[in-house]
Amino acid sequence: MSIPLNISTILQGKTVESERLEFKKSWNPTAIMRTVGAFANDFENLGSGYIVVGIEEENGMPKRPVYGFPTEDFDKVQKQMLGFCNLIRPAYFPKLSLEEIDGKHVLLIWVNAGSNRPYEVPKDVLSNQKEYAFFIRRFSSTVQANTDERRELINLTANIPFDDRVNHRASIADISSILIQQHLNGINSRLYEESFRISHLELCRQMNLVEGSDEYVLPKNVALMMFNPHPEKFFPATTINLTEFPNGLAGESFIEKNFDGPIQQQLVDVSNYIKNQVIKSKTVKIKGEAIAKSFHNYPFAAIEEALANAVYHKNYEIREPIEIRILPDCLEIISYGGTDPSIRKDDLNNGVIRARRYRNRRIGEYLKELRLTEGKGTGIPTIRKALENNGSQPAYFDTDGVDRRFFIVTIPVHPDFIPLTTVQSNQDKPESNQDVQKSNQDVQKKEVQEYTLQRLDNELFMPEQTIKKSVLIRMLEVLKYCVIAKSKVEILQHISLSKQSKNFHQYLEPMISKGLIERTQPDKPTSKHQKYFTTSKGKSLFINNHNV
Repeated sequence: MSIPLNISTILQGKTVESERLEFKKSWNPTAIMRTVGAFANDFENLGSGYIVVGIEEENGMPKRPVYGFPTEDFDKVQKQMLGFCNLIRPAYFPKLSLEEIDGKHVLLIWVNAGSNRPYEVPKDVLSNQKEYAFFIRRFSSTVQANTDERRELINLTANIPFDDRVNHRASIADISSILIQQHLNGINSRLYEESFRISHLELCRQMNLVEGSDEYVLPKNVALMMFNPHPEKFFPATTINLTEFPNGLAGESFIEKNFDGPIQQQLVDVSNYIKNQVIKSKTVKIKGEAIAKSFHNYPFAAIEEALANAVYHKNYEIREPIEIRILPDCLEIISYGGTDPSIRKDDLNNGVIRARRYRNRRIGEYLKELRLTEGKGTGIPTIRKALENNGSQPAYFDTDGVDRRFFIVTIPVHPDFIPLTTVQSNQDKPESNQDVQKSNQDVQKKEVQEYTLQRLDNELFMPEQTIKKSVLIRMLEVLKYCVIAKSKVEILQHISLSKQSKNFHQYLEPMISKGLIERTQPDKPTSKHQKYFTTSKGKSLFINNHNV
């Protein structure tokens, strides 16, 4: 059986990070089975791991040429693995493959993140008296989980990332063999040739895209997102929407373009569009220097990385598209939901990333295989470096406190591309390009707020009605807060009001009547379990006010 990812790609250490790789010179069942358990537990939600037997490790890197694994031992090792894997509690079975590299063979053990974690493994599978323990990966080593880690691992029992869950509303027929084969061909996998000789079910099993017995096999969400031509049928609003505002948000004209299809194709298509239609270059001759200076309005590397992160980390349970807004002085990328609560907003803007657990481990694996995203924790540093090298101001990262319902990346345009009319309006006193840009952004924020409040006022009230600005601001805050459904008490507390009926009537009922907010149980309006959520119509107002 072939493993989807090419062995040469694995050994390069770029697509697969060191945390997901283990090298063994020879067959060592005790150490290997501990690492099988650690990869299956997937403590950090990184996805699958690989154990390569027949390669020595030197300073954390595979030693080349490889040492090799005797092919005549393959059947014997498979039988031993079957017995050892039955010792794992609950039983777990990785995939084994003989791969050729440097003119020799190595044994590749592919360990997918388990669906029934946590997994407990004997400390020594060869011992007559089996003592069990939980093992996890810590950096590039397999270690026994301490008390706190063991407790946290147990808490992950039912917490399978959304992309790795089975989908009960779809069938294996919804997975396209053609799209799978295109992916395998693109990553130069040996499985590509094999895919024409095996059944569709076997191909999906080898790719870990389905789960269940043959008579009731179900696709995983990642299979429908990446290997179905219309993922929005299963996950509404799984698209990327790009809008250009040549005259700013308050201007009347805009250009809109939507990108759909498999999520990796959306990422490629929107990246190509921005590269060809949005990015511009400028060359300036510097006095006294022989070489002219060239730069772009936006460095493509920064946008490419920000887009890949948006696709990778989006919460696909929230029915909102990824949005790209191109304004006169910046480009914004908005995705739902936000970053992990362990990451502070100040850390984001300082380029310090301490995230440990990832939302979409399978999507991340596939994007790395396609070289559409980099390794763990490199996204924001890559964006910062690309902007610095281009002579641009730093990017700004925004999210909404502890709730983390959205994540916004604002990439400023290079100062030399700021529209002349905008710069002239700030020439009362000499300012640096950075001062001009900050002033422009402050003015724009104020304009956006006034424009959005006016839209909300027009939507909810008659022209002859006079509504206080403070009321409208609170209503906007409700729209933003209810992206995830909230109870009446939670909503009123959030906007610093008591739970008296008059506050509900004043702030929520107008938005409910106009379709900006809906009840989770519309047939039972007085239910004690009733909650309220912002509709797409309501979110369109909130998005236009997100940076206020």
